[in-house]
Amino acid sequence: MAAVVVASGVAPVRARFLTSKEQFHAYLRDRREEEEEEEEQQEEEEIGIGQGEPPAKRVKAEGTGRDKESREDAGAQEKEPVERKRARGQNKSRPCMKPKHYEQNRLCPSVTQGSADKCFFGPRCRFLHDVAEYLAMKPPDLGRRCVLFETFGKCTYGVTCRFAQAHLGDGFRNIIDTELAKQWEGKELVRNNLSKELQHQLRKRKFSFKRAEEFLRALAKARGDGRKGGRATGCSAEEQEVSNCTTPQQGHGDDPACPVLPEQGEDPKADGLQSCSPRDDEEASSMQTVGPVTDEDVIKLRPCEKKKLEIQGKLYLAPLTTCGNLPFRRICKRLGADVTCGEMAVCTNLLQGQASEWALLKRHHTEDIFGVQLEGAFPDTMTKCAELLNQTIEVDFVDINVGCPIDLVYKKGGGCALMTRSNKFEQIVRGMNSVLDVPLTVKIRTGVQEKINVAHKLIPRLREWGAAMVTLHGRSREQRYTRSADWDYIAECAQVASPMPLFGNGDILSYEDANRAMQMGVSGIMIARGALIKPWLFTEIKEQRHWDISSSERFELLRDFTNYGLEHWGSDTQGVEKTRKFLLEWLSFLCRYIPVGLLEFLPQKINERPPYYMGRDYLETLMASQNVDDWIRISELLLGPVPPSFTFLPKHKANSYR
Repeated sequence: MAAVVVASGVAPVRARFLTSKEQFHAYLRDRREEEEEEEEQQEEEEIGIGQGEPPAKRVKAEGTGRDKESREDAGAQEKEPVERKRARGQNKSRPCMKPKHYEQNRLCPSVTQGSADKCFFGPRCRFLHDVAEYLAMKPPDLGRRCVLFETFGKCTYGVTCRFAQAHLGDGFRNIIDTELAKQWEGKELVRNNLSKELQHQLRKRKFSFKRAEEFLRALAKARGDGRKGGRATGCSAEEQEVSNCTTPQQGHGDDPACPVLPEQGEDPKADGLQSCSPRDDEEASSMQTVGPVTDEDVIKLRPCEKKKLEIQGKLYLAPLTTCGNLPFRRICKRLGADVTCGEMAVCTNLLQGQASEWALLKRHHTEDIFGVQLEGAFPDTMTKCAELLNQTIEVDFVDINVGCPIDLVYKKGGGCALMTRSNKFEQIVRGMNSVLDVPLTVKIRTGVQEKINVAHKLIPRLREWGAAMVTLHGRSREQRYTRSADWDYIAECAQVASPMPLFGNGDILSYEDANRAMQMGVSGIMIARGALIKPWLFTEIKEQRHWDISSSERFELLRDFTNYGLEHWGSDTQGVEKTRKFLLEWLSFLCRYIPVGLLEFLPQKINERPPYYMGRDYLETLMASQNVDDWIRISELLLGPVPPSFTFLPKHKANSYR
């Protein structure tokens, strides 16, 4: 066989599967048109029209179809100049995915929950109360099987469910499978929910941050700056975020009152910071109590008494913004992930009781080792948030995000910027560690600038400040995700970190990559993009093999994800479209996978660009497409047709091939 000429930076696919861009898209377009014709014929047969349809009507329908195609072609030509601007992958100005009918013609929640006589909104309610009127305007059902009804014996969405025909009886009555429903009674499948009472306390600023405030007072006393200390403890989280948000030039260095810690030698303020305990002995001894009480709020846990984080050698699924949601973590957990972590949550949003931010902390009951990741720039908000989570949710560890490279976070002094703000970084770590009863971990990069590594200087300090573990991504902020991760530097940092465990992260897409990483002396590996491209990577690592997974097996994984999504986000229109949104975000990564049987050389490298190739079947070819329209087509195979005027742009741009 003739040698295959592989371009630099392109994955080596066997020559017989390679094709051109034009042939690739032409094949998918022809297959799509064939499927649409078959669907139309099936619809005509079901409705009972077709042969008996008047010729005039058929001509009119065909003319309408041609007009529609011509309008679409004209629209595509008009859009071409706009598409060339390439706004793809940016967070700003992304099109709104929320269909217009979300806010119109919705059924009142009181009707759905069977208490129409007790409407929550009273006479001011703008929702529909007439079920028949709602059903007349409701979009058609997407299928005859409801995953909620089949799994739990009851669908809480009732008539609003997009699969309602599976569980609606006479008079629009919601059918309940009592035997199956009894099996789930009293079981808490998802934990860490935000209660209305807690949300009210946070919004009215009535939540007690006793331990955090004591630490902050002691910190202000150690600094000898009563004025700034008073402002830090007296302001609300929202006010403090506004007052402390400096310009990028001011935020990356500390003011004269907060000098950067020396790189070597003893820290002159270390003793003062170590004495910043949330317990005052004199105050505690004079405390008067009534009735039996525990001493957990008086006696602070010593470091040796804290719960240990025993995850050495385990596979750690990284906290992934947008894509690392609960349904995706369930997929990875089933495929072999040992440790999972929620998406990055902003501490100020949590302190304000934002429901959308608290949703990032939810934990499925199958996640046996689970942590949450916090992002923040200042010790007061981060310490208070740590105490809040310590009292209200169940986690095995809390992680600080010091690796986020995006400008929105960096310019406010968070993420990677903390690596250049040593004083604030120390205060955050010490403060959070003092109020947490679970281990505190930190995720960092090699540094901010590309060829100036600073992680090896920070890691020994993190160990002294109280961090239980560090995860190091082998790239700087300037690199983002381009070029290869520096595993030689990760190995150097692993030696410096000892005896504190250090996990390595970067460029792991096969079990060989994982084996080489473990030989570098790290305590374990964290997998991020590799899990998005091929979530069965955890299985490959544990079984030490390449899995030539078929397109049908991959499609079943997508089906499981949509079922988990409908369980998590709901089976009504809003839940279906939210599930579709996150499915499309995942497909923007999943399309980069190249099947094992098509590769000339194993394994696939994460920074190699996939060429255009024809799969071994239509579905495998469809899944290889990097065209948004083809991703939408896959979503329609699972979740039915998209709403009118539907658009999608992926949040993350694939710039890692450079």
